[in-house]
Amino acid sequence: MRMLTFAQRNRKEILRDPLTLLFGIVLPIIIMWLFSIMQKNMPFDLYSIENLTPGVVVFSFSFITLFSGMLLGKDKSTSFLTRIFASPMTATDFIVGYTLPLLPIAILQIVMCFISAFILDLPFNMNVIIAFIVLIIISFLYIGFGILLGTFLTDKQVGGAFAIFVNLSAWLSGAWFELDMIGGTFKTISYLLPFAHARDVTKATLACEYGNLVVPLLWVIGYTIVIYFIAISGFKKKMKS
Repeated sequence: MRMLTFAQRNRKEILRDPLTLLFGIVLPIIIMWLFSIMQKNMPFDLYSIENLTPGVVVFSFSFITLFSGMLLGKDKSTSFLTRIFASPMTATDFIVGYTLPLLPIAILQIVMCFISAFILDLPFNMNVIIAFIVLIIISFLYIGFGILLGTFLTDKQVGGAFAIFVNLSAWLSGAWFELDMIGGTFKTISYLLPFAHARDVTKATLACEYGNLVVPLLWVIGYTIVIYFIAISGFKKKMKS
């Protein structure tokens, strides 16, 4: 109950800034439509809706990182957390309380991106439903990154870090181009991070290539567990200090 009450409070805080929330949902949709228009004038199949949708949805999760990081960083800056540390909540309670209200936003982003993709001729089938579930799992990765940033940075620092993060997520995931087009060290580094795996697992699901699903999904889940572990450990130290 303590955790849910704290989550409800965080949900209200997020909704206090509806313009930023709307921007995080609308911008990926605009990008999807722009790249789809570009595809019509290309002689090769680079931005087909089947290739574009996984990258755009994963890119949209970058804004969840911003929401979670800013919320936690702002609570630290306003000394809200210092006062609420007097409660019997544990570090895990706090982290889960910051995570839960962001899941509906992630689901809304997935739904809106898929609706746009359907309008742009993405076929609706069972693969879409499975991809929807996989994307919810991936959203925890991006929420975790935001909580990690918010744990160690202020809200202003989170804003600067987000500018770097959103570019890393977009370029190293292969959201706008296939990583094989560059290859070499760039591709190697990309696959040492979780972003490319997040796109690959979504792409494999939509393409019904379930044999290529397990390895990238394990990379995403592994990174998510490590990030949450670091965030919870860091939060415990903040509580003690």
